[in-house]
Amino acid sequence: MKARTSLSEAASPVMTATGLRRSYGERTVLDVGEIALHRGEILALMGPSGSGKTTLLRLLATLERPSAGEVRFKDATWAASPPAVGPSPGDLLSWRRGLAFVSQNPVLFTGSVRDNVVLGLELRGRAGPGAEAAVTRVLDDLGLGALALTSCRSLSAGEAQRVAVARAFVIRPEVLLLDEPTANLDPANVGIIERALVAAAGGSDWRPAILLVTHNLFQARRIAGRTGLLVAGRLVEAGPTRDVFGRPADPRTKAFVEGEMVF
Repeated sequence: MKARTSLSEAASPVMTATGLRRSYGERTVLDVGEIALHRGEILALMGPSGSGKTTLLRLLATLERPSAGEVRFKDATWAASPPAVGPSPGDLLSWRRGLAFVSQNPVLFTGSVRDNVVLGLELRGRAGPGAEAAVTRVLDDLGLGALALTSCRSLSAGEAQRVAVARAFVIRPEVLLLDEPTANLDPANVGIIERALVAAAGGSDWRPAILLVTHNLFQARRIAGRTGLLVAGRLVEAGPTRDVFGRPADPRTKAFVEGEMVF
């Protein structure tokens, strides 16, 4: 069976990446041919530690430049340097404001939960009359309403992670990049975040394109429409989640989903 190794599909994507490679000196840590993120879809990206998952997110978020290839988003291109090809300062600001990146170990700012969540709206000049209602809604959706005035310094790991997700949700980005957002959390916190992601992707008004990096195979099966597997920086298989898990085309995928891949 021919392996499925494309993370694109026919519908017009929100963000695309082609020929994407990132090297550090002689070492190439990521080499992916094609990726497309679509509105209203959760795309799960799995792989062993060190397979390039976080590097991919950083390239899409313009936190690093690719060594080769390009990413396209909002009529701008983020490409290899040198030569220095990519968004102008104005394009880059628009790009970054059009997405949100939630890291596995979020950094929260001094102040309350509400202070942290409203910050993104304030920085975008959107802290008007509707901001308070938007913040309240997001806090309630993520089970943080009772903690709105609580100092972030006193939060548990699960609460802090939900604040980071809420901070991303409230700005309603077109693309949501999530790096292991539920790693090491208890089942209750995992469930809250997963339900919020599914509701956002499947809603009628916002419907962001979501790229979820996860080590949790069960999580990918529960909430992702498509799933890809990165091994040693290369995309070895990608496709509908039910196919990747139910009838994997690449033996490495089969080994990974059956828990037999050891690195």
